[in-house]
Order: sequence, then structure tokens, then C-alpha cells
Amino acid sequence: MDFYKRLVPSKRIRFKLISMFRFVSDKPMLEFQYRIKCGRKLNLSHPRRFTEKIQWYKLYYRDPQMARCSDKYLVRGYLEEKGMGGLLNELYAVFQTPDEIDFSVLPDSFVLKLSNGSGTNLIVKNKADYNLEEVKEKFRDFEKQSASSAGREWCYHVHRPVIVAEKLLEDLSTENGAADDFKILCFNGEPEVIIRVTQRYTDKVNHLTYDRDWNPIKVDYEKSRSDETSEKPQTLDEMLQIARTLSDGFPFARIDLYSIQNRVLFGEITFFPWSGYMRFEPDRFDLELGKKFVLPEKNHS
Repeated sequence: MDFYKRLVPSKRIRFKLISMFRFVSDKPMLEFQYRIKCGRKLNLSHPRRFTEKIQWYKLYYRDPQMARCSDKYLVRGYLEEKGMGGLLNELYAVFQTPDEIDFSVLPDSFVLKLSNGSGTNLIVKNKADYNLEEVKEKFRDFEKQSASSAGREWCYHVHRPVIVAEKLLEDLSTENGAADDFKILCFNGEPEVIIRVTQRYTDKVNHLTYDRDWNPIKVDYEKSRSDETSEKPQTLDEMLQIARTLSDGFPFARIDLYSIQNRVLFGEITFFPWSGYMRFEPDRFDLELGKKFVLPEKNHS
């Protein structure tokens, strides 16, 4: 994957190139991308690796709830139905299009999110520092990126995207105020692996990997340094139970949560983390995760 990004360093250009091949059907496109990004042939007939099973999951399993839960706005209703509305971040506004973004109805600091995007968030610490028209243009670009369907992740293209304005979550105990992100990998409703993302939005960002008992897992991948460790959060048991509830009914789901001053808040639900294109070191971790991922019956061809 690093080779792919070195070859085409501009994210915008990568999305433009991918958009040019939208006419290619999903299966050959995923096979091509997997070869380029993971450096091996994709086995869809008898997938064993986690990264292979994510590609299978994209192609052959479709649950309407996955589209709802992948949407950063519609997922709020899912949490309410699960009795977990108290985990939701404060919602300031919902804009139907980039042209509707209105700073006058927002506080000085906030975060803007495209509801069906990945990496399409804008953190605003002081709106006086931003040009509104430039922000609107940025979200037009975000919409184009999302429409390119880079990883052929179908669930992001079922509902029309909106732009969500939420409270900017800050943790004053961290270097830059960014709250640590706890990404919990759940298989058939059971959390198995926790990835703690520290020092977010800095060049020191790190992904620390643990099992559910908070034993470190020595694995390296993009933006990770497994030689570091962190203290077990006091809210770990609570986060694991939340992850069980929210992932229940899905063969695989990643539940993202924040723990700020011992208060747990919801981040998002993802079904195809990293779009299934990761190179793990050691490589066996891909196979170990794959054993945990029991594929369901196909319900899409």
C-alpha cells in the first residue's frame, strides 16, 4: 500500500484515476486493487486472510442496516434504537449540500463531516480562521471523492450524503487536544481486537493494538509502532459492552469510540476498515484475524 501511495502521492489524483475506471465491474476492480496495494493475488474462492475476507464481504454480503450504520447521520437513529443515544456527540446542524453550509448558525469551534465519506472531515477550531467559500469548495471535492467509489464499498452509496456539523471533541490531557480513538474489531457481535489511535492529527500518530484483555499485540502496519504501550482505559469494559451491542447481528463490524475523562462517546461504525488493503507485519496477523472472521452465506452476486 505504501508503494501505491509513493507511486501516486496526491490523494486527489488517486481518486481521479480511480474514477476513470468506474465502468469496470466490482470483482475485477477489487482484484486489481488488491494486487497493487497488498502485493498478492486476491483469493475470493477460498479466502483465508482478513484482507481477503473484507473484499468478499464487499462483493457478496449486503444488509440494508450496513448502509444505515455507515452513514454518519443516519447511524444516530440506530444508536437511539439500541438505547444508546446518550453516546452521541452533540449535533449542531445538518446541511443538505455544500452550498448550504452556514457558519452563522455554528459556534466558534466544530467539526464538519460528509456523512458517507472516509477522510472527509474538517476540524474547525476557530471559524474566523476559515474562508466559508473555500470550505464549501472543499466539501464539493469531498463529494467527488466519495462518488468515485474507490474501494467499491457499496454501503456508502445507498443514501444521499449530507454534511453534519457536530461538537469538536477535545481531550485536554493529550498533546494537541485530540481524543484517543478506540477502534474495536468485532466478529459476530464479539469484540476481539482493539486499536487505540493516539496523538491523532500529528506526525506522531500511532496505532496500538491489543486483545480484549488489553494484552499488547505486536503488529505493525500503516502509522503504527508496536514498541509503544499505553495504560488500560478505565472505561474498557464499558466500551467492550457497547461494541457488543452495536455490532450484534453483523458478521464483522468495527466500532469506533472515544473515552474522554472516563466518558464514552460514539465515533462511527465501519464494515470495511482500510478498505481491506493493509499489509501487516508479521504477515501471520492477517491470517489470524481471518480465522476470527466467519463469512456468512452469500446474499448478493
